[in-house]
Amino acid sequence: MRALRLEALGLPLVAIDIPVVAPGPDDVVVRVRAAGICHTDAHLRQGGSSSASLPLIPGHEIAGEIAELGTQVRDLAVGDRVCIHYVVSCTTCVHCRAGREQFCLSYQMIGAQRAGGYAEYVTVPARNAVRLPEPISFVHGAVMMCSSATALHALRRGRLAAGETVAVFGVGGLGISAIQLAMSLGAARVFAVDRDAGKLTVAESLGAVPVDAGEVDAVVRVRELTAGMGVDVSLDLVGAPAVTLQALQALAVHGRAVAVGIHPHAITLPVYRTVLGPEVELVGANDHLLSELAELMVFAQSGALDLGPARIGAVALEAGAVNRVLDSLDAYQAPFRTVIVP
Repeated sequence: MRALRLEALGLPLVAIDIPVVAPGPDDVVVRVRAAGICHTDAHLRQGGSSSASLPLIPGHEIAGEIAELGTQVRDLAVGDRVCIHYVVSCTTCVHCRAGREQFCLSYQMIGAQRAGGYAEYVTVPARNAVRLPEPISFVHGAVMMCSSATALHALRRGRLAAGETVAVFGVGGLGISAIQLAMSLGAARVFAVDRDAGKLTVAESLGAVPVDAGEVDAVVRVRELTAGMGVDVSLDLVGAPAVTLQALQALAVHGRAVAVGIHPHAITLPVYRTVLGPEVELVGANDHLLSELAELMVFAQSGALDLGPARIGAVALEAGAVNRVLDSLDAYQAPFRTVIVP
């Protein structure tokens, strides 16, 4: 099969031809029909993950068709449409038993510690293959495996309750899903904060109140729009210290800011005025849960989650094209999402 591989941290991906990995008894081989290019992949390529297993085929947003079954797999069939849960867990350790499989003591991430979807085929545990309903495209199914799933998990971590208000900082791939999911979970108002006018137009079309951070002070504007109160939940989907601080400063009393975007930098903040005084929380959100993917499929089938408005681009499984997309992600100049279509 054709694949793209990261040979060393900080270097471009290279094209290779390698054998398809045969499935173990409880595995499936999936013919990749779409593989999303995520900011996490760019972060990994640049050396942002010391746990990456090199050489590595990246790609954790995957959708495709079952091509081969392990001998013990009974609940899937060749030809089934599936998308892939990228957290491979043991199911038996203390964290897995408590429903926290992303902290599994033998955690592996598809596309980081084991081969991912930047290839024509990928071999994964059968339990990681989630059925993809027919109305949902492979492209949207792939993006849902990270962008949408991470957005849902972040909202759950923020304990969003019906009738509360939400500010989404960063209207990229995660942001488009976060806006719709927040509304589906009963948010009274959703504010979309970004510097890209095109992205804000899309956010407004989805029912969010746009806040152009390039034109106004985002915190001041969000407070103006909430009669000085601030929002109950804010999501930092950007991953920059200044944005994390804004997400905290935009909160109402007892609000929850959820940090999702990845960055290596320290954050300096006035602790009393920002955190202690209003008794707000800074909450981390890491990966998502297999159980949340079934909930996502319900939202998608009902139309409550529609990735159609997002500007999802497509590239071939070709090293130059994929490296250029990763470069644009490194420079924070990418569109909502780009997907490899082998």
